[in-house]
Amino acid sequence: MGLSYAEENYLKAVYQLTRYKEDGATTNDIAQEVNTKASSVTDMLKKLKKKDLVKYEPYRPVNLTEEGRTTAIHVIRKHRLWEVFLVDKLDFKWDEVHEIAEELEHIQSPKLIERLERFLNFPTHDPHGDPIPDREGNIQHHKDVTIADLEVGQYGMIIGLKDTSPQFLQYLDQSGLTLGKTVRIDEVTDYDQSMEITLNVNEKRNVSYQVAKNLYIKKLTR
Repeated sequence: MGLSYAEENYLKAVYQLTRYKEDGATTNDIAQEVNTKASSVTDMLKKLKKKDLVKYEPYRPVNLTEEGRTTAIHVIRKHRLWEVFLVDKLDFKWDEVHEIAEELEHIQSPKLIERLERFLNFPTHDPHGDPIPDREGNIQHHKDVTIADLEVGQYGMIIGLKDTSPQFLQYLDQSGLTLGKTVRIDEVTDYDQSMEITLNVNEKRNVSYQVAKNLYIKKLTR
């Protein structure tokens, strides 16, 4: 099925939103996600419904059909593979690749994507720690555990990000809070839930609650 860039972007937006909202995404949710007006979203949802890609009724939450979900995951797969290519092979920084990958993800060539994946040696995660769907559309999402969920004395390894904005990525580079680093919670402030942590065994950091809740971790035992 030939889809426009806009149609693919809407499907991707609905997929991302409905991961966290089991009852579906509202028109306003989607408008905010794709940065447009609610009336434009309604027009697009009607088009996608005719193509059997979304389940849509006026004034009710929106969900993807099975075909819509498959299409959205395929677009996400391409996006994340291109991000790996840009960082690993062309030396882009992780805060520079999102917009470029947004354009590349719409290339309609399965053979190209298969060869790209093979060339990259079948990566499982993109530069931001997000899982890359396989060819069948299977995807293993992070468990929703963040640094903010740890208690004093607990350990974790940073494995992914909720916020992938360039500003946040640049902050993480500057502060050393990057993927693969281990953290230990030393103290939590009652007033604002900010944390004093030890990064990679011997580096002390103060981390705000806003930062802590945007870093996925894998709990570790010591």
